[in-house]
Amino acid sequence: MPPQADQPLQLMTPVQYLKGCGTARAELLEKLGIRTVRDLLFHFPRDYQDLTELQAIAEFEEGKAVSVLGTVEEVDSSRTGSGGSIVAVLVRQGNHHVRAVWFNQPFLREKFRAGQTVLVSGKPKLRGMRWEMSHPLVKHVEAEGDEARGELLPVYPLTEGLNQHRLRTLVRAALEACLDQLDEVFPEPYLHEHGLLPLREALPRMHFPASQEELERARHRLIYQELFVLQLALALKRAQVRGGVAAYPLEATAKIDARIRRLLPFELTPGQNQSIREISADMAQSLPMNRLLQGDVGSGKTIVAVYAMLVTVAHGGQVVLMAPTEVLARQHVATLERLLAGSQTRIGWLAGGQTAKERHAALAGIASGETQIVVGTQAVISSEIEFHKLALVIIDEQHKFGVRQRARLKYAGPQPHYLVMTATPIPRTIALTLFGDLDVTTLGDRPPGRQAVHTYAPAPEQREQWWEFFRKKLREGRQGYVIVPLVAERKTATPIEEAEEELEQPDFAEQANDGSAAPPMSLDAAYEALANGELEAFRIGLVHGRMSSHDKQAALEAFRRGDIQVLVATSVVEVGIDVPNATLMTIENAERFGLAQLHQLRGRVSRGSYPGYCTLFAGSSTQEAADRLQALVDNEDGFKLAEIDFSLRGPGDMLGTRQHGLPPLRVADLLRDAAVVEQARADAVPLIQQNPQLSQPELRQLRRMVLIRYGDTLELGDVG
Repeated sequence: MPPQADQPLQLMTPVQYLKGCGTARAELLEKLGIRTVRDLLFHFPRDYQDLTELQAIAEFEEGKAVSVLGTVEEVDSSRTGSGGSIVAVLVRQGNHHVRAVWFNQPFLREKFRAGQTVLVSGKPKLRGMRWEMSHPLVKHVEAEGDEARGELLPVYPLTEGLNQHRLRTLVRAALEACLDQLDEVFPEPYLHEHGLLPLREALPRMHFPASQEELERARHRLIYQELFVLQLALALKRAQVRGGVAAYPLEATAKIDARIRRLLPFELTPGQNQSIREISADMAQSLPMNRLLQGDVGSGKTIVAVYAMLVTVAHGGQVVLMAPTEVLARQHVATLERLLAGSQTRIGWLAGGQTAKERHAALAGIASGETQIVVGTQAVISSEIEFHKLALVIIDEQHKFGVRQRARLKYAGPQPHYLVMTATPIPRTIALTLFGDLDVTTLGDRPPGRQAVHTYAPAPEQREQWWEFFRKKLREGRQGYVIVPLVAERKTATPIEEAEEELEQPDFAEQANDGSAAPPMSLDAAYEALANGELEAFRIGLVHGRMSSHDKQAALEAFRRGDIQVLVATSVVEVGIDVPNATLMTIENAERFGLAQLHQLRGRVSRGSYPGYCTLFAGSSTQEAADRLQALVDNEDGFKLAEIDFSLRGPGDMLGTRQHGLPPLRVADLLRDAAVVEQARADAVPLIQQNPQLSQPELRQLRRMVLIRYGDTLELGDVG
């Protein structure tokens, strides 16, 4: 409803009724997600133009770096006698001028026009009677009137048809009309104790700060609030999961520990032993374990999980191990059967492609308790499954599953312990946020004997040199992978095939609009080109998500046996595939994969006693693509690569925020603001311990904000 003429605007008033907006601009604002006056107040600048230390042209000193704000008066371009070019822009400030000059950059001519306001930074030199700067830094300042003489000028995310000046004017109007209606979420003593600005001071300073110091104080207040509310929600979720819920206590006694270690074919690493101690301490409790086990590629997480499984089985409990794809699930079955060949443990299998007879037999074994370890894909969360005594749930590559899928599995039996694993290393502060309802165990060391992987990002003209090396190693008896980003269009896929194919898509797709990107290579095209070209003398196989389960498994088994020398595949082989003799990997259109996924793929080679070799061919010549691939060449540490990947793409893109379910953060950055993440968590956890429902009157606004922001996502509906 529109406000009456004599009524003030409210925070939830549609933005079109704000002075200076109207219907047409409201439609543009809606493209930015701005529908109400409140939305506009919390549409924060993406950057600021610093106009705090400007120099007057009349006060220039030769050779001393300065920044000057002025208006473009003339734009000129010419040729030099040697065939070069000169672009010159005359900038006026009052009655004074400075000439900005660029050599051999003719394209700059189109970036300037008379009347523009520009910020020019460089070292001036006096040429005759006029100041001149060679190759200065120039920023276009979209401002009118007094704005151009401001201190820190906000730069907002825009949409076509909306300019900075108009958006600044609307934000000022919204602040004037509704700032005093904003409720403070923190009690007054809390603000004082933590040195936080009140919201009604922080918000206008966030939009129009008078100084860098003022901006930092305002930004800190808003970042802290955003992260604190999130950590409160996660702490509430932890309290809900653990509060008064009983689980089977599964102690790893000395006798059980000795029996398990006799089954394992090798000594455990210090990191594996530490991880086992942390997990065993949780499982011995009568409260359900909720733990994330993360480790770099090849760090030995599977053995840690097997230990937890065998502790469970020793107490008469059942285990579920769920993997995102059938390929990975079958790999787990093969690993378990090999490791547990000398034990009496019975392993069952559940997948979407089973016959009715196979499925009936599998369900009967689970219901009777005869099957002690159940491995499968999403089929294991079916409501028709009845467990005899489900005591431990393990989810591998957990970020491939949605929140609700994991929740269904978690409560499929009578309060099992819960362990999720990932080979996508996650920086600590991000783990505390995206998985803040879980305890985190990090497995950091590499099993002894594991060889390094030599990684290259060669120029296109070095392609034949790589293939010659590839063939040489094949002739020596090694095997290799060729990874491509896409499966060619084939038949109509079944729902199961479509689900698995979605999981094997590249987790990053660079959008090159400058024509520099070649069309991505498909699996069929790569197979045909290799079979009739570089690798025509060798035995080549195929594997991808649209193949039947039988055909996929047959191809992988042939590769393991060595019947196939080169496996052409999509990223379906990203995790879990263990062929020690495979030491070669070629990745086509590598820029279409994220760093974490490339690191996972690289982890498929060098799993034995031979060194591995991985080459990344790019289909795009952009600098961004080159920089990302070079990061992989320069780093073998998955945690370091994870930080680079998060900084480039953000946690939502990398781990699938859509699947994880958390709303995007407005102002906080989980890497940049790592210290604030830690502080927010340290403040939130004891507050929830003291006030499990946030029920005190002074915490009412905090509780309301937590429920509005995260109530549905984290299923906190019963709080308060």
